[in-house]
Amino acid sequence: MRRLTKRSQFQRAARGNRAGRSAFGLQAIAAPQPDAGIGFTVTKKTGNSPQRNRIKRRLRAAVTACARDFQPAHDYVLVGKREALSEPFSKLVADLGATLVRVHAPRSPNDHKSSGRGPRKPK
Repeated sequence: MRRLTKRSQFQRAARGNRAGRSAFGLQAIAAPQPDAGIGFTVTKKTGNSPQRNRIKRRLRAAVTACARDFQPAHDYVLVGKREALSEPFSKLVADLGATLVRVHAPRSPNDHKSSGRGPRKPK
């Protein structure tokens, strides 16, 4: 898999499908390159640099364990969260596999993003 390094690649992935778990968020979008691309990001809100680096190392290891689940011609960005430090590695790998399936699941036209406030009132 190739690595995403440019800001524009991360911004493009942010416009794609998203799915989240307690330890990370996953963004995915179709890419023009034939192989899958992966990028990692962890904000300063999650902790100091040793903690952020440890989160990225754990996420890289989880990606290596799930490498066969990534679809070619797609770019993925993993957004690390603080919970990735304390979560067992086996759960991290299982969550990543389930999140990959969810990101690529076809959406029906009736599915729309909800604000989470309940049903809309008729006009």
